[in-house]
Formats: sequence, structure tokens, C-alpha cells
Amino acid sequence: MPYPLDAAAVRTWCELALEALGRERERIDAINVYPVADGDTGTNLYLTLESAARAVEAAFDGHASAGTAPALADAIGAMAHGALIGARGNSGTILAQLLRGMTQVLAVAPDAGPGSADALRRALRRAAAAAYEAVAHPVEGTVLSVATAAADAAERAVAETAEPAEVARAAHRGANDALQATPGQLAVLGRAGVVDAGGCGLVALLGALAAALSGEVSAAPVAIRADAPLPEAAGCGVPRPEGPGADGCADPHAGGPAFEVIYLLEAGDAQVARLRARLDRLGDSLVVVGGDGLWHVHVHVDDAGAAVEAGIEAGRPYRIRITHFGGATRAEEPALAARAVVTVVPGAGLAGLCAQAGATPVPVRPGEPPASGELVQAIRQARAREVMLLPNDPELRHTAAAAAEQARTEGVRVALIPTRSAVQGLAALAVHEPGRSFDEDVVAMTAAAGATRYAELAVAERQSWTMAGVCQAGDVLGLIDGDVAVIGPDLTRTAMTVLDRMLSAGGEMVTLVLGADVPDSLADRLERHVRERYLAVDTVVYEGGEYAAPLLIGVE
Repeated sequence: MPYPLDAAAVRTWCELALEALGRERERIDAINVYPVADGDTGTNLYLTLESAARAVEAAFDGHASAGTAPALADAIGAMAHGALIGARGNSGTILAQLLRGMTQVLAVAPDAGPGSADALRRALRRAAAAAYEAVAHPVEGTVLSVATAAADAAERAVAETAEPAEVARAAHRGANDALQATPGQLAVLGRAGVVDAGGCGLVALLGALAAALSGEVSAAPVAIRADAPLPEAAGCGVPRPEGPGADGCADPHAGGPAFEVIYLLEAGDAQVARLRARLDRLGDSLVVVGGDGLWHVHVHVDDAGAAVEAGIEAGRPYRIRITHFGGATRAEEPALAARAVVTVVPGAGLAGLCAQAGATPVPVRPGEPPASGELVQAIRQARAREVMLLPNDPELRHTAAAAAEQARTEGVRVALIPTRSAVQGLAALAVHEPGRSFDEDVVAMTAAAGATRYAELAVAERQSWTMAGVCQAGDVLGLIDGDVAVIGPDLTRTAMTVLDRMLSAGGEMVTLVLGADVPDSLADRLERHVRERYLAVDTVVYEGGEYAAPLLIGVE
């Protein structure tokens, strides 16, 4: 039975698409030869869609608390925004733009209705056009061609049906046919004997949309190869003697830029237009998507610093990710390390501190916790046989557990250290010793985290009831072990009260992590307070940087 194109359908679409990409992620990674044969298209699409799905769930949760249901505009808008802020790689960035294009149609109410077959047809057409607009130098035989074919098929279908499900089915079939034609359109695909990886992901996405609207869960097949079964080895396709490399793949580094640079950018349209021109001169694979002041920038360059500086001149870049393509192909990957630590941290300062200590940091912004897929990706990037995973947040316990379980299925031995705060994570990292046995290291890190009481200072945004009484907007809240214990008028006096309460039970070491906007004098005053009142207690201070809380306190 067909279902209407509404918010519930968008939610189901996200669920089915995430399942489909989860099943096919490794196979899509294996055929990734364009624009760079770095074997991550399936993973990037999955992580991008996971961010989109989380945003849709948040939209439903927000309406549920108010006793209402989201409209189609709310759900599709959340999906597009989630994809934008979580986009990974070239493929994920284009996917975010495709969803934004659909939102530009489905989030308004035309005469035919936002969920009609004609609206879906126009949404798919706008999605394809938006994707072409985002890419600096469009290339046929890629996901762009597949998106156009899907829109063409939807155009033909809407003349014969008024059911959105039938239009989605037609778009899926048209995309699948176009996917099979990509090896004949793009020489690197033809040499490798594979179809376009990004287009393959779009076929999965459209299959999931058809399934969500038709109720036929099996309606989301993914056609990986054009004319032969996928090879057993995780290469880029069937070896061909005329190919540019010994395995038939394009060399991902021959003559190409050395770095992939990705960041979110807050900037106006005029600044972004100038940024596009500058980045186009610096490198290739340029994709800039977004609008309304928020953009996602992706480019391959040799000078990563120049690409970031261009973003700084245009506006405010953040969530900056720089990946070095390196000199190794997939067949020449470096040997695995014995053991590594992956830790979730709020703020660039802590991320740098943990990286200096040899850990793989996963930086997060307030209100944007990492998804399990991001943690799995960080575990993979750590390239170790054994990994200690530090979530540093009680709300991430289930997410981290899911990531650990997924990594274990990939052959990595993962221990989830139950850290509830970044200062507990620092304490655990301080006693980490890769040279001792895995179990002994787990015990030592867990014990160090458990022996560290933690506190956080925050500023109240509104009047509310707390365990310490009623607070007003602007009050400073001192949270000890996750609960509000102190309400104070300013940061310094509240911090001193929190320290006194924590040290009343004893302690040998105080750790202070300062946010970016706290006064320079705060650390000195708190260090002096501890030194004068608790003679045997030492104090260490770290800069948390932007996105860290105003103050984190640890007492060991």
C-alpha cells in the first residue's frame, strides 16, 4: 500500500537509506576510483546520512515534547541541515546539496501540495540542478549524471501517475540505468570496470525513498557493477592491462593534490562567491554547498593552510578537517599500531592536547554529539589492533558501545573506558601505557577515571528549577558529577565554592580546563585559592579552546 509523502515518510526514508548504505558501505568503498581512489565514498555517504537521520529524529523529539507532529517541511529541512553539517568527503557534500535542493521544493506549499507526485518530480529536478551548481567543474558519468537521469524518469512518470510512490520507483529505475552507463561516460571507471561510487550511493538512497513510499522494503537494491561481479580483493575493480596502474585503478596520488580540506563556514553569499574563485585556483574537486549563511566547503589542494586561510577571510570556518592522501595505496597501507586511544573532546584546545599525547581526538561542538559512525571512523583512522575508547560523556555511553561493537566485527579489540567527563578522559589518558597488557591497561585507565571527580561551570540560559534551588538567566551553575550543586553570581566565586566542596572530601591534584572566553585572571585566582587553602594539592591548567565549557574541573 503506498504511503503519503509526509514527515513520517521522510523518517522512514532515513532509516531505510541508512540500513542500505550500512549494508553496501564496504562494497561502495571498494569501487571508489573517482575523483580520488581513496576507498571511502561508501563510508562518507553513510556518515553524512547518519547525521541527517539524527537531525530528523531530533525534529520528531522536539515536536513530541510539545504534543505535536512535525510537518513535511520540518522533517525534510532537518534532513538537509543534518546532512550539511555532517557531510563527509566529496560524495557526502554533494548528497547534502541534493537534499537541500529537494527541500527548496518540498518545504514550501505549492498548489499541488508539498507531498504530491508533481512536487516530488520538481524536487528531484531541483536536487539535480542544485548539485550541478555546487560543483565547480561538473563531470558526466558521476553522481550528477545519475541525479539528472532520476529527475528525467520522474518527469516521465508524473504524466502517468498521481502517486508519489510510483514517481519514486521510476526515479530509482532511471538512476539505476544511468549508473550502469557511467563506465562508458568516464574513462577511469571504464578502465577499472566499475560504476561510479557516488552514483551507486544515490541509487541506494532513491531505492530507500521508493521503499518508504511504497511500503516495499525490498525496493532498494544497489547495482554495484556494470558488467561483472565485485572482485574479492578490496580493490577498485577488475584488473585491466590498459589501466594506469597495476590493478587497473587510477593512481589516487599521481599528479593530484596532496590534501582534502573540509570545513563548515558561516559567511554571506558575496564572500562565498569570492571564496569559490580563490579555491578553484588553489586546487580541484571543489564543492561548496549550503546557503542562508551556512556553507559546507570541500576541496582538494596541495596547500591546506591556504585553503583554510581563504575560509577565514570569507567568514568563520569551523569543524575543519584536513586529510593527507599520503603516498600509500590501499595495497600498501602502513602497518597497524599495537594499541591506540580514541577520545571524544569538547574544544580544539583539548583535541590538540590529546593528539600531542598520542590519542586520536574526536572534537565536538555543544549540542552536536558524535554519531556511532563517526566514532567507528575514528577507530579505523587510529589504525591499531587494540583501541581504548573514551566517550567522556554519560550521554554517549550507548553510542560509544555501538561503535565499539561495530569495530569489533572488523577485527579491532576495543575497550570502552567509562569516562563521563573530559577531565576523567585526561586522567585515563595520563596513565595509558601501550607496553603493558591490554587488560592491565584497561584496569589502570578505568581506575584513574573513576578516581577523578568532575565538575563543570555553565551559564543558565533561563529561569529553571535545579537540585540547588531556582536559578535565573545569567546565573553561573556549578555542576558536580553531573548535578547542579552551586548557583553563583559570577564565574570566579562559583568556581571557588565548587572547588571547596570537591576538595572537602580530599584530593591530590586539581585539573582546570579553561574555555575560550573566560578571563585570563581566572586560572591564577583559582590556583592561588587552592595553594592557600589546600597545601598538599597540586594544580594543572589546560586551555580548552572554543566550544569547551567555561570551566571544567577535575579532582583526583
